[in-house]
Amino acid sequence: MEPGTVFIVGAGPGDPLLITVRGQRCLSSADVVVHDHLVHPRLLRLAPARAERIDVGAAAPQPLEQDAINLLLAEKAREGKTVVRLKWGDPFVFDSGGKEALFLHEQEVPFEVVPGVTAPVAAPTYAGVPVTYPGAGDVLVFIRGHEDGSYTTPRIDWSAVAAIEGTIVCYAGARQLPNIIDALVAHGRSPKEWSAVVSHGTLPQQRTMHGTLGELQEKLKANPQKDPAVLIAGAVAGLREHLRWFDARPLFGKRVLVTRTREQAGDLVQMLEDLGAEAIEAPSIRVAPPQDEQALEDACASASTYDWIVFATASGVDAFMRHLLAGPRDVRWLKGPRLCAIGLATAERLARYGIKVDLVPVEYQAEPILQSMRAGCDLSGARVLFPRAEGAREALVEELRKAGAEVVEVDAFRTVRQPLPSGPGLDIYKMLLDGEIDVVTFTSPSSVRNFVQALGEDQAADLLRTTIVACIGPVTADAAERLEIEANVVPKDYTMAGLVAAIVEHVAQR
Repeated sequence: MEPGTVFIVGAGPGDPLLITVRGQRCLSSADVVVHDHLVHPRLLRLAPARAERIDVGAAAPQPLEQDAINLLLAEKAREGKTVVRLKWGDPFVFDSGGKEALFLHEQEVPFEVVPGVTAPVAAPTYAGVPVTYPGAGDVLVFIRGHEDGSYTTPRIDWSAVAAIEGTIVCYAGARQLPNIIDALVAHGRSPKEWSAVVSHGTLPQQRTMHGTLGELQEKLKANPQKDPAVLIAGAVAGLREHLRWFDARPLFGKRVLVTRTREQAGDLVQMLEDLGAEAIEAPSIRVAPPQDEQALEDACASASTYDWIVFATASGVDAFMRHLLAGPRDVRWLKGPRLCAIGLATAERLARYGIKVDLVPVEYQAEPILQSMRAGCDLSGARVLFPRAEGAREALVEELRKAGAEVVEVDAFRTVRQPLPSGPGLDIYKMLLDGEIDVVTFTSPSSVRNFVQALGEDQAADLLRTTIVACIGPVTADAAERLEIEANVVPKDYTMAGLVAAIVEHVAQR
């Protein structure tokens, strides 16, 4: 058997969007992903669902020594598999990527190295500090610290380093940082020189200490850091207040809980993170096929015979279109009936399939919708198809029947309650109890109900009273109110973008 190829890929310094296009392409074709523990979990989703994922980092449940990692890569490749060795930062910058590549070369296993964005460059950039700048020196020095919790400073010629006219960048453990600054100052670096310390660089949790070397010396001794960080010493650090952008965004530092299904949460998560928030995915529901899919298939097959098709949710659109487009049918099957999409988000979902709708009520209020549908045609005797959530009771259906319409309700999907995610540092109940979540978002009545059930009905109202509750529209807000939960944010525009804009406005006012 021909051996597979090992791709040694740099994952970047934290932000999952900083992976290279080449790295993303390698992940998409991986059979095995051998990854560092620090790699962002979202990057692992880029690999196929079938791919084996092996955590070998120092903080992993079962960490491996470097020799064992080398053997693992070669073994998986000899099985003919495409292996991605996903490494934090850049594989060849203060990392063991070189050792792994050399071992694979000696074992005659094909390999390729894909560079990644390195933390000593990315963290300063996200803190508003360019590592070089005209007039700030022509030398850039990278110093490797250690993350093992020791106090030992790197064994280098500190006098030579301190005398350099340029920028010094060092990634080091929390205990090392004060000693490294002490060494620089003791060997001639000016305590009045601008400097910065950046922890959790490129992530929503990023924190930056800024001042002179002497000031940071005192701050770090008075308030010891808990996490590794990047130290930047040089005139370039004085530009931070002019160039900071990442931590100046309107939702920076805010933790926002997203209860939408994982499959549908991507757009909302991205919009929140683009504005600086830390989006915590805690889907309270997942969308599943209805128990009787034949009824939906029959409705799709006869779709062209209806006068109206009414979609109440984006999930209903996806489920209906998935069945409609299966086999020989295409969107032309919908050329006959008029289409009603309740809410802009539902209309936008139909637009993704290239379909324009005839009626878009922004609110789910039966009487106004009925009047708008009547303006388009006589509802007496009209055939109306209503793809809905399994077990849902739609007030509009009763009003349509009273108006003389023949309404066919069909289960397009069902929502299944999800247990709240758990893991190291991810206890949603405790985070709410400790006030560590700033905003909780709900995008449907079912997401509210299932989240409350997951927390416990007796505790949910009390826990959510201490945070901002944001509901996408009045129907969802009403579902929350029935469970004694006050919606602090309800946008006028019932879309994901409208919800995010309303959160930004509410946070700014507070």
